[in-house]
Formats: sequence, C-alpha cells, structure tokens
Amino acid sequence: MKTTIAILFAALFILATVVIGQEPMHPPQAPHPPDPDPLAHLMFPPDMILDHARQLNLTDEQKAFVRGEVQKATAAFQDLQWKLQDQTELLHETMKASNVNEQQALAQLDKVLDIEREIKRLHIGLAVRLKNHLTPEQQDQLHKMRMDHGMGMPGPAGNPDARPNP
Repeated sequence: MKTTIAILFAALFILATVVIGQEPMHPPQAPHPPDPDPLAHLMFPPDMILDHARQLNLTDEQKAFVRGEVQKATAAFQDLQWKLQDQTELLHETMKASNVNEQQALAQLDKVLDIEREIKRLHIGLAVRLKNHLTPEQQDQLHKMRMDHGMGMPGPAGNPDARPNP
C-alpha cells in the first residue's frame, strides 16, 4: 500500500514537473485595453472649467459662454438620446425575427450609428469651443490641475499634450 502511494506521488510529481516546465516562467500579461477616449487628455469637461472658474480667473464673458454652450449641447444631446433609443428599439425588433432581413437590419444599424456619430460630434464640438474660449494660460492651469488630481495622462517630459509611450 505504501509502495502504491509512493509511486502515485512520484507519478504526480513527474507530471507536475513536466506541466510546469511547459508553462512560461512569467504569468501572461493581459492586453492593455484601448484608451476609451484618446482625446480626453486634450480637452476639459465643462464642469471642471466652471468648478475652477475662480482659480482660472475666468471672465464673466467666459463663464456665460461656457454655461450657454453647455445648455445648448444638453438640449441637443437629450433630443439625440431619445432618437437613439427609438432607433435602437427598432433595430432590436428587426433582429428578433428568426429569419432576419439583412438589408433591413443593416439599414437600421446605419440609422443607429448615424445618431451615435452625431452625439460624438456634439461632444467634440462642445469641447473644442470651450477649449478655444480659454487662454493658453488657463489651459495650462487646467492641465496642471488634472495632473495634480491624478486625472491626466502625462507624456514625455511632463507634457500633458504628449501621449505616453506604451
């Protein structure tokens, strides 16, 4: 009985050694997920601008501009969200059938993607208008604030506009 147990343990040891020898010595690394927003480090959210209005020495005109642009964008965004919901529901209905009409499904998908494109265009347009309404000094201050709060993506030599090397 002891001999059988000893042989079993020896066999398991040899098997484990072979398996371990075939595995890499370092654990596999997970692939880096793509950057969800490759432009985020170049733009400033409206709430960040308004929350730091005093530190940035925003003029009354700048504050009014930011608020006005946010109000316009919010109204347009809400309308696009409702359209997106409607078109997504129609796509869902099209895809529910056991035999899906490919042309109809792709046409409906195009409608959904067109609205998503409009939403992204709205966001980028707002970000560009806000950034362009800030002085270079105010932009630098916002970059520094972002870095101080661990929200930035510093690049080479501490330049927040430069992308880090992977």
